[in-house]
Amino acid sequence: MDSREFRRRGKEMVDYIADYLDSIEGRPVYPDVEPGYLRALIPTTAPQEPETYEDIIRDIEKIIMPGVTHWHSPYFFAYFPTASSYPAMLADMLCGAIGCIGFSWGSASEATLVALLAARTKMIRQLQAASPELTQAAVMEKLVAYTSDQAHSSVERAGLIGGVKIKAIPSDGNYSMRAAALREALERDKAAGLIPFFVVVTLGTTSCCSFDNLLEVGPICNQEGVWLHIDAAYAGSAFICPEFRYLLNGVEFADSFNFNPHKWLLVNFDCSAMWVKKRTDLTEAFNMDPVYLRHSHQDSGLITDYRHWQIPLGRRFRSLKMWFVFRMYGVKGLQAYIRKHVKLSHEFESLVRQDPRFEICTEVILGLVCFRLKGSNQLNETLLQRINSAKKIHLVPCRLRDKFVLRFAVCSRTVESAHVQLAWEHIRDLASSVLRAEKE
Repeated sequence: MDSREFRRRGKEMVDYIADYLDSIEGRPVYPDVEPGYLRALIPTTAPQEPETYEDIIRDIEKIIMPGVTHWHSPYFFAYFPTASSYPAMLADMLCGAIGCIGFSWGSASEATLVALLAARTKMIRQLQAASPELTQAAVMEKLVAYTSDQAHSSVERAGLIGGVKIKAIPSDGNYSMRAAALREALERDKAAGLIPFFVVVTLGTTSCCSFDNLLEVGPICNQEGVWLHIDAAYAGSAFICPEFRYLLNGVEFADSFNFNPHKWLLVNFDCSAMWVKKRTDLTEAFNMDPVYLRHSHQDSGLITDYRHWQIPLGRRFRSLKMWFVFRMYGVKGLQAYIRKHVKLSHEFESLVRQDPRFEICTEVILGLVCFRLKGSNQLNETLLQRINSAKKIHLVPCRLRDKFVLRFAVCSRTVESAHVQLAWEHIRDLASSVLRAEKE
């Protein structure tokens, strides 16, 4: 493909993408195929001779699209939003053309791991400075990190990769980690000879969008000399709105903070942003300086070399997407987008509350509503199975204590009140059939 054909095919692809997104509402949100369907549709070997572009494009609809879950459908209410906007898509095209290997952050999961590894290195060096006879292995076996029992599984995975113990702190009635429970765990572990070194606070948990009490937990971490990391992967985008910034109170106690613009800030996947209070805590943990990467400005203080801030050496030019989106939407446009989603979630909450067969399970703060039929877990599992089997909308569940709960997350950039209303009517109809079947 030369530049002339690239111009033609590029315009065709833009038209295809625009048509796809304009008509996405008409596609089944969840695929109606079984795992392995693709095997019979593709050759067993790669082609020996070039194929035509037209054949490839035809196969997108024939082979690829039947197996796709359409995350940008206005009937996708599962997980959390995955951002999408035309400015970000254009920037992605330019990013691919430039091919720059940049040095910037990866994901919320990786940010947690990076923070944990930096905190681990910092604590080991502190203890060895005071007691030079201590080996790294002797310290490692005593290190312990903490997070809420509502935290994302990536926190536990960070502990596994980092080779340290992770302990879950029981959350309160609002699914929030509080000071008393954390203090009790810290004192118990110190008495047992363990070394607390890392705490993860979640602002907007994946299960129910609860918020750990940062104003309570933060001072304890600072008093104890424990690294405090904030995971705000989903909720962090909402802090662009002044009315939600109270949820960030206590951020001054944090050593590191992360959120994902690719979830709720119209920047296409993947794009995650991390801040640290003291950069040397990271650079001293990850600094590798082979001769082939040295440059004349590295000691000048004029630039920040982010290759010392992360696990991989290089990444794609993600910041370009943010630059496009922020300029083309502006702060007011992004605020309006967040507020629209929050308004729609409260609209759905109101509809649920009007039906006495259902209950709301947690406070609705941002764009997630946790709800269920009043009754057994089996009843709600059956309802969810009916919802996802019908493939008109897509939901996923969570468990809150001993309850099986349905999550309704406002996700799509194009979702409107009409989609929320239709989704609720669909849920109500299926609930009626499930309840009738139970009585019979």
